[in-house]
Amino acid sequence: EYGKDVGGRELPAIYKNFVARFVLPSQSDRREPDNYRPLRLAPQLIAPDGKAYAFLLVPARVAPWGSFASLGALIAAALVVIAVIAALIARAFSSPLGELQVAVKELAGGRTSARAPDALSERRDELGDLARDFNAMAIRLEAVLNTRQQLMRDMSHELRSPLARLQAALALMESKQALPAAEHARIVEEIGRMDRAIGDALRLSKLETAPIANKHLLKIDRLLAELVHDEQVEAEARGVRLELQTETDLETVGDPALLRSGFENVLRNAIRYAPGSSTVQVRTQHNAAGQIEVDIEDRGPGVAPPLLERIFEPYTRFAADANDARGSGLGLAIARRVFELHGGTIAASPAQPCGLRVSMRLPAAC
Repeated sequence: EYGKDVGGRELPAIYKNFVARFVLPSQSDRREPDNYRPLRLAPQLIAPDGKAYAFLLVPARVAPWGSFASLGALIAAALVVIAVIAALIARAFSSPLGELQVAVKELAGGRTSARAPDALSERRDELGDLARDFNAMAIRLEAVLNTRQQLMRDMSHELRSPLARLQAALALMESKQALPAAEHARIVEEIGRMDRAIGDALRLSKLETAPIANKHLLKIDRLLAELVHDEQVEAEARGVRLELQTETDLETVGDPALLRSGFENVLRNAIRYAPGSSTVQVRTQHNAAGQIEVDIEDRGPGVAPPLLERIFEPYTRFAADANDARGSGLGLAIARRVFELHGGTIAASPAQPCGLRVSMRLPAAC
């Protein structure tokens, strides 16, 4: 009744409180009649003289709350339950966010019709508000771009008619009274520049809305060889040399006219800015990713690194060419759209020791 081991051994410290609370009879138990024995947490052995002994089996490595293995299993089970609940909560948020991310990537890739799923935009929580705001932004952006494209088409068509009348008037005036050669050449040059600008605007507008309809298997090395040969006249007029270094059997699938137009815009831009007696290099090869890579490099003034991406935007002009009337400001924008439509890319970087390098990549034919 005093919590002592009959063999005189000392109880482990972790069991003393357990024995005192749940094994030994309390003071109230001791006042009960002899024919009453309350329920204890240990078997009771009654001796012939009426004394009660508690029988306890206490292994050295077992605590009152169970073995360490049981405790570890309990903690592991709790962690599993917590992990499952956390995964369900995370999925409830990550799944709609993933759907919204897909729509954002599509919009960033140029598909202005991209929208958040209806199941997401109809939610009555913060995610639903975010999806509705995204859809409103996408609708507004699509309307602005469509308006811009329609304006470019309408203006281009409207300008074609007076331009044609101007050409007819010039021819009629020439038939009656000949103009001085310098004035005539200047008028013809300005009319030609207006015609090219209008044509470029129409071409860019068409590329932004129409898919590629004419695809063939073509050799990039052969196309570039023909292009370099044709541009030799303009390059020689500016005192610029063209140098072509190409591998053979560089095949891709695409529209020959569009790809030639893209390469031509980049090459003519390089010739335009190349100083006299310099060389414009055209190099083609298969890169490590299995793509066809075409680099056109000049030794001109180059472009500052922060502005390298902007040169592919429509009507972008810098201080170096702000007063240059030879270009329409759309050549590189058209080139970028052409290569994007063919699943490729175009990027600019500084050349060494000076100048600009424009790198174009196209998927190789299987």
